[in-house]
Amino acid sequence: MRPGLLIWAALLPACLPGGGDDAPRRQAGAGVEGISLPAGFTIGVYARDVPGARSMAAGPAGVTFVGTRGNGRVYALTDRDNDGRADSVFVIASGLNMPNGVAWRDGSLFVAEVDRVLRYDGIAGRLNAPPDPVVVQDGFPADRSHGWKYIAFGPDGKLYVPVGAPCNACIPDDPRQGTIMRMNSDGSGLEVYAEGVRNSVGFDWHPVTGDFWFTDNGRDMLGDDLPADELNRAPRPGLHFGFPWCHAGDVPDPGYGAERACAEFLPPEVRLGPHVAALGMKFYTGAMFPPRYRNTIFIAEHGSWNRSDPIGYRITTVTLRDTAPPEYSVFADGWLRGGRSSGRPVDVLQLPDGSLLVSDDHAGAVYRISYVAQAPGGR
Repeated sequence: MRPGLLIWAALLPACLPGGGDDAPRRQAGAGVEGISLPAGFTIGVYARDVPGARSMAAGPAGVTFVGTRGNGRVYALTDRDNDGRADSVFVIASGLNMPNGVAWRDGSLFVAEVDRVLRYDGIAGRLNAPPDPVVVQDGFPADRSHGWKYIAFGPDGKLYVPVGAPCNACIPDDPRQGTIMRMNSDGSGLEVYAEGVRNSVGFDWHPVTGDFWFTDNGRDMLGDDLPADELNRAPRPGLHFGFPWCHAGDVPDPGYGAERACAEFLPPEVRLGPHVAALGMKFYTGAMFPPRYRNTIFIAEHGSWNRSDPIGYRITTVTLRDTAPPEYSVFADGWLRGGRSSGRPVDVLQLPDGSLLVSDDHAGAVYRISYVAQAPGGR
């Protein structure tokens, strides 16, 4: 990356309500030059040599699992001395079919390929000699277009598995496509939880209400500014979010919109930037960051490709407020400068100490964002 001063506000699109952070921001240190953060926050390289790093899951103390999309690998990163940097990077699986999704449960690592979910038992103690996987469920559609998956266990103990639409905009032949599904940890009880979801690659549950929230990537080829990516809330199963008939709650599809009205579907809670490719998201529940970030949503925006003036390539936040609209603002940026990207954030993961990991499949790295309390007058 090239060092240099970034005027962060110049990259903040007009569509962001609230205009972002107005507090002083600082440049990051060595290894991630040019990344801009709110005052008091720092970013450093947690692990290099993680090609294609995508979705992340926290294992037992000191172990983080990382999936990939393009190279078929799953990694394990270890920080045994708790110094905020990974000591080792292990390749624990290879030759898989887009193993983007990873989740940890009861001593086992679950890995989602395009058409199946695998389980690696006792893997944390066998990083040098991983066990053969157990097939948990192999009945998912095999379409690779939007077929890579983000997975996570919900408060109900079920594994949530999205099945993306096999197209830019279409009515899929398989009714499971364009949905988020869930199943028991043994693969039984597979069912659709949410419909009309084009391509969700990140979700989490509100730490207080337990409501399910997820990002969804809007369709392409409707111009630079339509439609917005979505942040949605599904407090119960059976809700429909519009795809392919309606996008972002108020944009009828030019091919299908005449068939059904947008009013039939649930609109997003927040309209994110158009084509920003909002992927991983997490509610922050740690104690390291200032109290104002408690229960704030952190979103990794991978960055646009279907836009003449690129946007995204950053970490944003959504602050939920009781009586006012949510506040959507930029938290970390600088991976995009002069229309060129040096990195593409994919996922965020909170560590036990309250710091935040960020994966970057463009740079093949994982970063760690931490906070040091400011003197009186700081945040």
